[in-house]
Amino acid sequence: MNVPVPPAETLRTALAGLLDGLPPKAATQAVDRLIANYRGTTPTHTPVLRDRSDVVAYAAYRMPATFEAVRSALEAFADAVPQWTPASHVDVGGGTGAATWAVNATWAGARPVTVLDWAEPALALGREIAAANPELKSAEWHRSRIGSALTIESTDLVTVSYVLGELTDADRASVVTAAATAAQAVVIIEPGTPDGYARVIEARDRLITAGFHVAAPCPHSAACPIVPGEDWCHFSARVARSSLHRQVKGGSLPYEDEKFSYVAATRLAPTPAPSRVVRKPQIRKGQVLLDLCGPDEALHRETVTKRHGPLYRAARDADWGDAWPPPPAEDQQPGLSSPAPPLLNTSAPVCSTSRCRRP
Repeated sequence: MNVPVPPAETLRTALAGLLDGLPPKAATQAVDRLIANYRGTTPTHTPVLRDRSDVVAYAAYRMPATFEAVRSALEAFADAVPQWTPASHVDVGGGTGAATWAVNATWAGARPVTVLDWAEPALALGREIAAANPELKSAEWHRSRIGSALTIESTDLVTVSYVLGELTDADRASVVTAAATAAQAVVIIEPGTPDGYARVIEARDRLITAGFHVAAPCPHSAACPIVPGEDWCHFSARVARSSLHRQVKGGSLPYEDEKFSYVAATRLAPTPAPSRVVRKPQIRKGQVLLDLCGPDEALHRETVTKRHGPLYRAARDADWGDAWPPPPAEDQQPGLSSPAPPLLNTSAPVCSTSRCRRP
């Protein structure tokens, strides 16, 4: 029996084939220029991806990281709406289509998919790559100005990943409003920087005003408890490094960690995480320190010790971005386990950036 190839593996294979025939020096130069553009602070009024060599370099270098970040956000969203599967998807500013692959990896199956972007070379290459995935072959790729004139047909899910930073304030507002008007669910992902987080919070506020409920990462739809300018909320996804990654960055590790901020919101009634781990857990001798965003609209720290038995083991396995506490094990029958001792320091505030560094 033929076992279906996971979308992530199919995507890696397709991307590896793109670099055949592209001189390594040309790929490196294109990536360097693209990184400079994407890290700039001035919104662009023309597509950053100009031609096929630009797009090939971008796709090989950035698609794996974008895919993993978007997939992480979508998996958290799917946990909050477990009975829901999008019947249609629009990817705004989707470029070569990393988010469409992430949606397919989260909810398998073919569905109507539309990718909107203003760079025709990116759309052409995205269509070419998508041909490797039978469930994405029918996706439609349309050139569209991403800004105040954007219109989106009615759809179940809209994704907007790594796009808002390229837009003016007015265009950002228009894009988020258009997404909210068209969709039942909107997932927005930005770089895990203070500026990226600020754009996510702005979009989050706009979605809530439009009647959406936050499904992830927040345990609530109230105001974010982080004081602006003092800290920021972001998460991390591990990405396997390609040969191009190692060539451009001169790194020897087979992986890197993509930092991202996101909000996933819906008009449905989600069941968000009870709390969310918002920093890398600190594992010490006999205890684990978890920094959490909780349903009480506050940040706090929980100390889980060996006295907590199974909960301690779960804390040792907990990762940055996970829901907390973990769901009960499938083989655990209600009523058979004795209550754990109360957690320690549950009201202790999370350390400020003046006393500790974020991962």
